[in-house]
Amino acid sequence: MITFTEKGAEKVQEFLSSQSADIQTSGLRVGVRGGGCSGFQYALAFDTQRDGDEVFEDHGLRILVDGPSLPYVKGAVVDYVEGLQGAGFKVDNPNVIAACGCGSSFRVADEEEVSAV
Repeated sequence: MITFTEKGAEKVQEFLSSQSADIQTSGLRVGVRGGGCSGFQYALAFDTQRDGDEVFEDHGLRILVDGPSLPYVKGAVVDYVEGLQGAGFKVDNPNVIAACGCGSSFRVADEEEVSAV
């Protein structure tokens, strides 16, 4: 399961409303792809549901995850943070065992199973 913090849900709702998106089929896509100095990077995007997606609902919103990414983001919490280096979504992922200094890439315990998305 993947969830939102209150602030994360609020920002997703704001964006979907501003785009007049249908919240029955649209949501935040959370995925991973190969790259970065630690091995993987998050791929976050507003999207509609695709074949093979796992769909989670939290705060009345949809979180879309492709099958290959699911083992690497299971249990994650999506937040929205504002700080000195800007604002954006942040993924708090319990599967991460190491991250790069800038925080844009990460490594999980069993990387052999990952196919770069």
